[in-house]
Amino acid sequence: MKLLIVTSLKECQEDVAQIFKNANIKAFSYTGITGSKDSNGDNLSEGWFASGDAQFDSLVQFSFTQDETAQYAMRLVKAYNDNKDSKYPIRAFILAVENSSH
Repeated sequence: MKLLIVTSLKECQEDVAQIFKNANIKAFSYTGITGSKDSNGDNLSEGWFASGDAQFDSLVQFSFTQDETAQYAMRLVKAYNDNKDSKYPIRAFILAVENSSH
């Protein structure tokens, strides 16, 4: 089992939902987040958000799914980003689930 995590600007919520649908991910969760970047010094968000003291309404959408499904969704995210000219690409991550309660 894998945990697929996708982050995007709030404006891309429907696009990510369509990617999940195309990947045959039928159950997923999402929550709103505010991304920010402090332009002073090095920090973990370097390269993640735009320069300057700005905040961005973003979403995290995630699903526990099979490896093949997560890999297909990752390919769809990469294709989406390749076809969009955006400073704020959709970002996806696949994490291994070592254990679960079910």
